[in-house]
Amino acid sequence: MSEFEKSITIQYSLISDRSTLSVENQKLLKSAQEASKLAYAPYSKFHVGAAAMLSNGEMVTASNKENASFPAGICAERNLLNYISDHYLGQKIIALAVSANPVEFELNEPVSPCGICRQVMCESERLQNQPYQILLGATSGTVLIFNSAASLLPFHFYLKELKK
Repeated sequence: MSEFEKSITIQYSLISDRSTLSVENQKLLKSAQEASKLAYAPYSKFHVGAAAMLSNGEMVTASNKENASFPAGICAERNLLNYISDHYLGQKIIALAVSANPVEFELNEPVSPCGICRQVMCESERLQNQPYQILLGATSGTVLIFNSAASLLPFHFYLKELKK
């Protein structure tokens, strides 16, 4: 590796037995799965739910919403984070779970948030001055656990980079 080359390592946990998760994380993942049933996804038929555990102990959920006027829809993760920022001022996110539940095929592997959602998640961590745990799962199968949104988007940017 030359002096100009750098390396990034992303650490995460791969959990194949969900019963080994903490009770809180099992509940969080289950809430995300339940939220996916509320999705409005008539075009992609790819239902996604997200759930967050807040510092006050409350759990909040949201789902993805599509629209015939593409790309007017919103992902479950951004729907959830926007709702929390409007309705839970001062509450920090401790953990966030995402669960995908496609209608037309089976999915046993976790699905990662899109790039826009990753950026919004990173900024929400920055705004609360605290990272939060992220659990990615499907309706069954393995679960990936990350210790921060920055682990999902190592080269995120913030307002300070945009100032002149």
